[in-house]
Amino acid sequence: MVDVLAAPQQGKADSALRTLTGISIAHWVSHFHLFVLPMLFPFLKSQLGVGYIELGFALTVFAVVSGLTQAPTGYLVDHFGARKILLAGLVLGGFALIVLGLHLSYASLIACAVLLGLANSVYHPADYAILAEHMDEARMGRAFSIHTFAGFLGGAVAPAIVAALVTVSGGVGALIASGAIGVLVALLLVLMNIPDAGAHKKKPGSANAPKQVVITPALIMLTALFMLLSLSVAGINNFGVVALMSGYGASYSTANVVLTAFLAASAIGVLAGGFLADHTERHGQVAAACFAANAAIVLLIALVILPGWALTAAMTAAGFLSGVIAPSRDMLVRNATPPGAAGRAFGIVSTGFNLGGIVSPLLFGWIMDQNAPHWVFGASVIFMVATVVLSPFTERRPQATAN
Repeated sequence: MVDVLAAPQQGKADSALRTLTGISIAHWVSHFHLFVLPMLFPFLKSQLGVGYIELGFALTVFAVVSGLTQAPTGYLVDHFGARKILLAGLVLGGFALIVLGLHLSYASLIACAVLLGLANSVYHPADYAILAEHMDEARMGRAFSIHTFAGFLGGAVAPAIVAALVTVSGGVGALIASGAIGVLVALLLVLMNIPDAGAHKKKPGSANAPKQVVITPALIMLTALFMLLSLSVAGINNFGVVALMSGYGASYSTANVVLTAFLAASAIGVLAGGFLADHTERHGQVAAACFAANAAIVLLIALVILPGWALTAAMTAAGFLSGVIAPSRDMLVRNATPPGAAGRAFGIVSTGFNLGGIVSPLLFGWIMDQNAPHWVFGASVIFMVATVVLSPFTERRPQATAN
């Protein structure tokens, strides 16, 4: 009798592990593809005969397209099914890089940025819809944390992988190979039989049911929270090295070590945050507490020129705390999501990340142009404090689910 009961439980656990593995690999690809074009800027600049302003415009196009299409893609996830949309995104992102490699021109670069932005809009709505539906409730926070960690890892290894591809096959070969990764992972997910979410649960006659309100006050506040979260770390991620060098007298190597410590600690913090998210329902309070402590640490960095070891320690602690919040952040969205609307909900709130991605380069670039490097950290503190204030108001109890 024990064996008969254990077999279905084991099968369910195996299915959940397979799903989490496949979705995490897809998220790895999404972050890897984010870094392919920036890592190839020196190659693209020489081959296309353009300046860094023109190359930077391609990244702006990517951010705008991704931001505008997150919410509509969430609707497609809920309407047609997350699995189809995720596979389409992987193939589209891969196709964009392959075509750019085969037809290298500035027009192709902009077209590639448009397609990559559209592909990027797929991952959060589709990934979270599948995870929210198929992961064990008691381990949902850890599932979200592993998914987020995989994305961090994709960005972390992208420079080394792209550099190796350039060495072996040149810039064109690196573009084609990077694109092929997306297509191959799509095929892998098909072979792994990743489950669907959204459309397959629709019941006959549901088309005549009342329209469900998805854009709720809770999700609007969470969208604002996501934008503040993006702004609170974007300055450190993108301008931390130059700020430390110009305002704190740090050498290039020291500044890079400090930023690496911040990013690595963020990834470790994400995994720790998954365990924390599974053992509390007060996710808004967790977010507020972490960013209150983070704001104090970053304020110290903004006001005091610390020795190298102390600066590294402070940035490591700040990175860890910024990572811990990520699973609780995702649980806040899940708890505020109406039943059957995970794709749309995560698509809407993820728009906040894109808004932050559009604003932050302009804001922190302006700060550096004003020769105020300490304000890279000072402005981050302001956004962290705003996050602390908003976080408790995003708290919602989990939606009741039918068994």
